[in-house]
Amino acid sequence: MTADRWTQVVRQQLGLGRLLPLGLALDGAWITEEAAGSVLRRETAAVEGVRLGALRIALADPDLAGTPAVPPPPSALPPGPLRVTAEFRASVDPTAPGVEPLPAVAARLRLAVVSAATRVLGLDVAEVDLRVTDLSEDKDEDEAPAAPPAGDVRTSPVPKDPEEARIASAVLAVPGVTRLTDSLGRPVHVESAPPATGTALPRRHVRVELEVSGDERAVDVARTVRAAVTEAAQDEPSVAVLVTAVTEGTRHR
Repeated sequence: MTADRWTQVVRQQLGLGRLLPLGLALDGAWITEEAAGSVLRRETAAVEGVRLGALRIALADPDLAGTPAVPPPPSALPPGPLRVTAEFRASVDPTAPGVEPLPAVAARLRLAVVSAATRVLGLDVAEVDLRVTDLSEDKDEDEAPAAPPAGDVRTSPVPKDPEEARIASAVLAVPGVTRLTDSLGRPVHVESAPPATGTALPRRHVRVELEVSGDERAVDVARTVRAAVTEAAQDEPSVAVLVTAVTEGTRHR
């Protein structure tokens, strides 16, 4: 089994899904498919008469994908427009006069998905493919998303290496960062500079993994984190940010 295939298997076991490009190529940021999907379900829950089901996010056209400005996380997708493919349930009464046709219902949901992806996360969503899987006349059958258990307060893993700890402190000071995470191994991963080749000066690479608040646009937080890491590291390394979770914003509480 190749290293990339092993990474994919482990990531699937962890439930992270694909690592999606967040923002543009120059932003050097990614978000897990699981985190993005949770946000889309949460943000579209207010759309009357529908409920998102199974959801997948991938590149709209892999052949048109760009090149990331920094080394990406293992097996992460390259930057490029995304396609959201989702199933949904619709609550309708087929016998009611003036009932809204399904294409109109799907159009409302599609608009909500694109809006949430852009406004809350900063994903570049070019296409949304929807498929209705169930029609129900009872709106009460749609269950609200489960709330997290009371008292479930998760803390940031603490790096033991002094430099990693310094970088971690700088990241946690960024507004919108709620905690560090370690789904891919370590919250702060520092790679040594490769051997010098040609006239280009080799640079170290730093990858940080974190959770952000739903009150801040994820890609904006990632940009600020990259600047904070560069300042904390002092030798201007390349920096990649991986968002693994987005908490519920106060506007939903």
